Amino acid sequence: MRAVTEPSPLDGVGRWPVRTAAVGVTSASATLAATGPLDLALPLASVTKLLTAMAVLVAVEEETLGLDDPAGPEGSTVAHLLAHASGLGLDGGRITLPGRKRIYSNAGFGILGEVLAARAGIPFEAYATEAVLEPLGMHATRVSGHPGFGAVGTAGDLLALGRELLAPTVLSPAMLTRARSVAFPGLDGVLPGFGRQHPNDWGLGFELRDGKSPHWTGGRNSPATFGHFGRSGTFLWVDPAAGLACACTTDRDFGPWAAEAWPVLSDEVVTTFGGRDS
Repeated sequence: MRAVTEPSPLDGVGRWPVRTAAVGVTSASATLAATGPLDLALPLASVTKLLTAMAVLVAVEEETLGLDDPAGPEGSTVAHLLAHASGLGLDGGRITLPGRKRIYSNAGFGILGEVLAARAGIPFEAYATEAVLEPLGMHATRVSGHPGFGAVGTAGDLLALGRELLAPTVLSPAMLTRARSVAFPGLDGVLPGFGRQHPNDWGLGFELRDGKSPHWTGGRNSPATFGHFGRSGTFLWVDPAAGLACACTTDRDFGPWAAEAWPVLSDEVVTTFGGRDS
């Protein structure tokens, strides 16, 4: 692990308007820099969706589920729900037909948890723990409550997830490639906190940077960057072109402070560590 010394791209974290923040940067093999309490468990909010998506994708590879299996409103599939393309609104209720618009939906991820539990014959939380958290050593993370936003975890555990998404072991490389590719291309929609995007590209559970502007990652992040952020002031992005993942947990909800600070941090991280492996 690289010790954080002056100057560091993480120095600015200490000036964020939060009481507690933990941020780490990792390559596929090792943590490169970190600041703050990486072992402090905090609400992950919508970063939970990454864990839910991982569990669903494992289930697909185990043939417990199929991406084209019907799920949600009529005409919707597991893939539609993962990609926020089912036509469901944020908290439920059909707004449009599947595949017409990118409508961010917590309700869709709630349905995914229910479908997975029914097919696997065990509670969703148990499946996610056995399929994702335990194999990745994410022992401080608990997937409880709503599959769209209910997890509590640590920045250290999110770094472990980042390493998995740089060099997959739980998922096959082919599945990860599919999951971080655009699902249902060309759909417009609103990226929460950053407004309408044309298009609002999404993978199978992973939000994709592509050419979005504004965005919560930095201008130096490659278009291939994917991940998620949460209302609780958390994020995980993975930039395969840079060979990096960056994780953040805080004790302050997302707001203008984060929309300003996170892209600056991301640019500094990519500039400093991009292309390194240790």
